[in-house]
Amino acid sequence: MAISLGFHIIFAVAGIAMPLMMVIAEWKWLRTKKEVYLSLTKHWAKGTAILFAVGAVSGTVLSFELGLLWPNFMEWAGSIIGMPFSLEGFAFFTEAIFLGIYLYGWNKVNPTVHLISGALVAVSGAASGIFVTIANAWMNTPAGFDLIDGKPVNIDPISAMLNPAAFSQSLHMIIAAYAATGFAVAGIHAFLLLKNPRNQFHQKALYIALAIGGVAAVIQPVSGDILAKTVAQNQPLKLAAFEGQFKTEKGAPLKIGGIPDVDEMRTKYALEIPYGLSLLAYNNPKAEVKGLQSFPRDLWPPVAIVHVAFQIMVAAGLIMIAISIYCFILMIRRKKIYNSRRLLRILMLCSPLGFIAIEAGWTVTEVGRQPWIIYEVMKTADALTPMPGLVVTFSSFTLIYIFLSAIVVLLLLRQFRASPEYVDKGNSEP
Repeated sequence: MAISLGFHIIFAVAGIAMPLMMVIAEWKWLRTKKEVYLSLTKHWAKGTAILFAVGAVSGTVLSFELGLLWPNFMEWAGSIIGMPFSLEGFAFFTEAIFLGIYLYGWNKVNPTVHLISGALVAVSGAASGIFVTIANAWMNTPAGFDLIDGKPVNIDPISAMLNPAAFSQSLHMIIAAYAATGFAVAGIHAFLLLKNPRNQFHQKALYIALAIGGVAAVIQPVSGDILAKTVAQNQPLKLAAFEGQFKTEKGAPLKIGGIPDVDEMRTKYALEIPYGLSLLAYNNPKAEVKGLQSFPRDLWPPVAIVHVAFQIMVAAGLIMIAISIYCFILMIRRKKIYNSRRLLRILMLCSPLGFIAIEAGWTVTEVGRQPWIIYEVMKTADALTPMPGLVVTFSSFTLIYIFLSAIVVLLLLRQFRASPEYVDKGNSEP
């Protein structure tokens, strides 16, 4: 399941952000009538279709695995979180319908209608991601039912969807999708600009991708702060794990880096900022932060994995913010980003950072909740299928993902090689 989620999330994230860039490119074509934007729109639309198709396959596998691997969880929680999954299905089919109209509607529908169909692809893709994230948020902060004799009663699906982590987790995930995809696309076109620096096709693509990815990266700390406060309020043990905080103390420091040692009950080699964790988690530098020692040892998640994954996520995000701010400063000064080969190389090398941050972030979310699948309600061990021979399923799905990955790489490489040539004569406007 972890491999399936780790694979699927890449395509889900691209499915959220790529349509937005595609629509912006088409809007610029309608506004300027520059052929390069039309060409860019069609290329990104084909790329979106490829990623959407693979995402649909891997998403189907995930749905299958929910029933196959977690029958007890689905039996117990299905009536509570069925609504966000149903709405996700509605959003997915909406996205598929309008993506079809968008791909095959050129010269067949009014240009404005065509643009609106693309916008609906972008909106439904984001909605699909939000509904799935809401279901996951419920697993972190379960709500919308009463627990009597171990059974959920008085079920309220709306309250379940409005669980305490729904807004903060969805906001953080959606912004991360735009940041990661924007940076990845910018990195790809930066690489192609290094080979062909005068091609306006890649110049325009670089600016649109950076506008999406850069803005998202810069505002992401705001959503991260909101989410961290939600975790502090509702999952203090997870907060202690990803911060490597063993002691319960007032004025707790913020630890940067370091390696948690559960035997010695401390995080070694960390740079500590006095009062930082109390201030960030509770808006009070002297607030008390519960450490891992305040909780039963058998309820601790794997502390080292959670802490290191959190540090990777934060580090990747900070690098993306620094690069974004630098690019925005160049834009404000009306300097052309694509004229700096050093910056293009940096963008190319940093293109996977957003996806690394997302994979690390989901590791924090899922591993940090252990040993619970539904926080403080159902343990993961109690939800897992007793079916033997899971290695067969694991091997089969792994082979499917390897096959799909190879297909995607081949198709996208073919797309890149087919990039059209629009020569920059020196007066190109971003």
